Formats: sequence, structure tokens, C-alpha cells
Amino acid sequence: MAWYPGATKMELLPESDKQEAIRPTQLIVHSIVAAWTARRTYEFWRDSTNLESHFGIGYGAGDIAQYMGTETRADANAQANRRPDGTGAISAETASNSEATDPWNASQVEELIKLGVWVHKRHNVPLRICRTHDDPGFGYHSMFSQWSSSGTACPGKARIAQFRTVIFPGIVARVQEEEAVALTDADKKWLRDTIRNEVGYAVAAWKNEDIDSRDVFQIQRDAANYAKRAAELLEGK
Repeated sequence: MAWYPGATKMELLPESDKQEAIRPTQLIVHSIVAAWTARRTYEFWRDSTNLESHFGIGYGAGDIAQYMGTETRADANAQANRRPDGTGAISAETASNSEATDPWNASQVEELIKLGVWVHKRHNVPLRICRTHDDPGFGYHSMFSQWSSSGTACPGKARIAQFRTVIFPGIVARVQEEEAVALTDADKKWLRDTIRNEVGYAVAAWKNEDIDSRDVFQIQRDAANYAKRAAELLEGK
């Protein structure tokens, strides 16, 4: 049972203890079609239905709660809740207006990106948009019919566009930022020395009449590309 440290824990019982285990391979985002806080969503799951999501995100800054451990089945994604092979989806409900036509606000965008980064790192969910209903990755509720028992437009057109242009690219960018390693002085010296050596090799090849001109061109192009990338690394790009 895994709990996201960035969320307030509001465990749903007895579901959290009794429902089957899953191996999470997807994160699916939803709109709950109500302007609810994360706590109000918890109360709805607890008191009014036999459904539930793993997470709930309200409109307010930092308003995210977790109701089920991410290695326990939560019933928000139809066939993706738990498949015969034991894999399943993590679900995140988000506050919306009563018609699910509004975009996620800045706070919701940030919480979804941070959650996506954690899901990727904690459960090795690959950084890609799901290609099929059982393909590991990231998606939204209406992406595949298998994720809904009766059809849905969730999370709404505005949020689907945001998912593709803001949320998922934001998750990828944040992971890349966090995994970037700062260069030490020794690393920088090695890069400079290597650039010098590569350029020197390219010049020597140009002067060597025994090397085919096509090979010389390739050596020079490789040296130029290497020097360009090394310069970018030295500049922190």
C-alpha cells in the first residue's frame, strides 16, 4: 500500500483494507462535476456511493487528498480498476463546475503535475500517453470506452486539451528537471578536453589524404554535433 506524501491522507475504510491489490500501470484523471474540496469528495465516497478514487483535488492551493493506497483497487475506471493480470489504474478526481466545462486552475495543474511525477517515480509508470486501454501510461477518463461502464465525456473538452498540452508535457518536463544532474568542475573540464580532442581529430582527418572524403565529412559533422551538445551542457541547458 503506497501513500503519496504530497496529499492529505483520508483513508476510506473498510475499502482500503478489503479491496484487492493492484500493480499500478496507469494514472487516469477525472472531473467530478462538482466544485468540491478534497474533503467533500472523501465524504461523498464514504457516505453516498460504493465507488471511490485514489485521489481528490479541489480548487484551492494544495487541496489534494488520498483515499486509497495506490496499490489497492479503487473503483472509478471500470475495466481499468483491476485487470485479470493484476494491473490497474490510479484515479484522480478533480473539482469542476457543474457541467465540467471549466479548465483546471493553476493550483490543480500544479497538483496533477506533482502527482504524475510521483506516480512515475514510485510505480515506474512510463512517461507516455496511453496508446490502448491497457497500455501503461497517463490518460483521462473518456480516452477509452473500457475505462467507463456507461460512456463519459470526462474530464471535459477544455481539460482534455489541457491534459495534452499542459498536464502531460508538464509531468515530463518536471521529471527531466528533477533528474538532471549538475555538472561538477571535473565534468566541465572533461567536456572541454573532449571538445578539444574531437575538433583536433576532425582537423587531422581533414589533412589526412588516406581517409576517404566522405568519412572526413562524417567525422567533422560528428565533432560539430558533439561540440554543440557539450557547449549546451556547459551552459546548463
